[in-house]
Amino acid sequence: MTIPEHVSIESGEPEKSSPNANATPAAENTITVKPSKPETSEKAIAAHGETLPGWTIMRPLRMRGLKKGGSSRNASARDTVTETNGSGDRDRIGEVEDLHTVRSDDELLGGDDGNNTTTRHPAATNSGDGQLDGTADGGVREYKVYKRRWFGLVQLVLLNIIVSWDWLSFSASSNTVAQYYDVSESTVNWLSTAFLFSFVVASPFVIYVLHRGGPKPSIVISSLFILLGNWIRYGATRSGAHGNFGGVMFGQILTGLAQPFVLAAPTRYSDLWFTNRGRVAATAIMSLANPFGGALAQLIDPFWAGSPGDIPNMVLYISIISSIASIPSFFIPAHPPTPCSPSGHTPKQPLGPSIKFLFSSPEFYMIMVPFTVYVGLFNSISSLINQMLEPYSFSETEAGIAGALLIVVGLVTSAVTSPIIDKTKSYLIAIKVQVPVIALCYLSFTWAPGTRNLAAVYVILSILGAASFSLVPVVLEYLIEITHPVSPEVTSTICWTGGQLLGGIFILVSDALRDSGLNNGSQDDKSSKPAGNMYRALIFQAVLAMVVVPLPLMLGLFGRGHGVRMRRVEADKERESTRQSAESGVVMP
Repeated sequence: MTIPEHVSIESGEPEKSSPNANATPAAENTITVKPSKPETSEKAIAAHGETLPGWTIMRPLRMRGLKKGGSSRNASARDTVTETNGSGDRDRIGEVEDLHTVRSDDELLGGDDGNNTTTRHPAATNSGDGQLDGTADGGVREYKVYKRRWFGLVQLVLLNIIVSWDWLSFSASSNTVAQYYDVSESTVNWLSTAFLFSFVVASPFVIYVLHRGGPKPSIVISSLFILLGNWIRYGATRSGAHGNFGGVMFGQILTGLAQPFVLAAPTRYSDLWFTNRGRVAATAIMSLANPFGGALAQLIDPFWAGSPGDIPNMVLYISIISSIASIPSFFIPAHPPTPCSPSGHTPKQPLGPSIKFLFSSPEFYMIMVPFTVYVGLFNSISSLINQMLEPYSFSETEAGIAGALLIVVGLVTSAVTSPIIDKTKSYLIAIKVQVPVIALCYLSFTWAPGTRNLAAVYVILSILGAASFSLVPVVLEYLIEITHPVSPEVTSTICWTGGQLLGGIFILVSDALRDSGLNNGSQDDKSSKPAGNMYRALIFQAVLAMVVVPLPLMLGLFGRGHGVRMRRVEADKERESTRQSAESGVVMP
């Protein structure tokens, strides 16, 4: 291609003019347009709505628009078009980015080869954190979804299972545990309460680690706490005829410190490794693995601890399983080689402005408050389910099955609903439907133990589990959507911390509301309120569940429609539109 005589190429060498010269300018060159006469009728105006002469089309270009200031783009991925006026001054009139050098074998649209899903977006930035930013030669960013993301997902599932199992190790067989350690059941309840309060203590550090280091450091720290806590618990259990309860409590606190590092990580992990078409399902799998561990504890521990003498072996088995689950944490990838989606590498707000924004947003309170209350109630009922049922002559095994149904049915329901909600993005509708159902279940469960009908208990707890577990991933992802670009770990950690704090408080309050007398069923007089019953505690939780119902129902009302926009989805769609425009090239005459 020939360049007219009034065009010259500047590349750091003295200016030369040639009437016929073949030009293949590199991305770092500066093309200077100089008119041969003072008149500017041949000016190459690059502003929006105007066009460049056909001789300037050397490759696909994208107009950046009129800018006077500098660009944050990498200078090696763009050409700057300038013009000289009659006085010899040069004014920048537009920037044109080099997208890709067109060759016969170019694939401007990424394909899905069964391993990776690839798309390309125009960008040429340097992440500055040591990670690859996915910028291909010529300034096209490639977005790939890697199969290796499943390694980290499976590891978070395993850790969430084991850390929740640790939490309910002793609650599922509270009577038997109390006999072995020679303490009261109220003292055994402190093992659950201390575990939950440990979450609150570790939360600020969790936010910092996830925000600065990402999921991998958080996973590794959690694994270390799990390993230490479980083996300390076992060593203390073997100390003497009745063990060392103080040592067991210390080990339990260490496992409690491990929980926030893996319970708050799923939203950050799915934001980093998944696209908006799979984030809800990924978050659901990782987050709901936590209560699944509780279900395993409710089902298995009563069989392992049939008598007080079996407690040391039960603790040993859990320690071995926790070690097997924790070791792979040190070998998972820290981050994808290239970004998986535009929002996945979008710069997040610093922690200070993020927290200030969240606590000034009415929508955040309207979702966070019911979520934390329901998480707290779930923690309370999971820890005390056998103590709620045993005064009415239900056995520990039957109570364990009730607790397992609460969780397993919820997991199955969430597995069905999460992909549907993920596809339709119907977060708000799901929240407004599930919250009233949860509240009604807590209300009806108030009278269920007094019926002494096992079917009634199982049905109510199953419905409660289905609604509660379906709500968890929806709320976590929806909060990220409406608060984008606040970093995901901030919202999730705040919500989980509130739930754990309230859970510990609810356990203490419920234990204080217990009726006097033995609650193992030995004093059951077949009345509606036998000795040791927790009827007042059931009323307490029902009132709390009903009080918070109006908050999510008011989302989007009273002129606050802008507060429930899904900003992260909008950001991804906007960037996808930009990508499609860029790959089609700029139409020039």
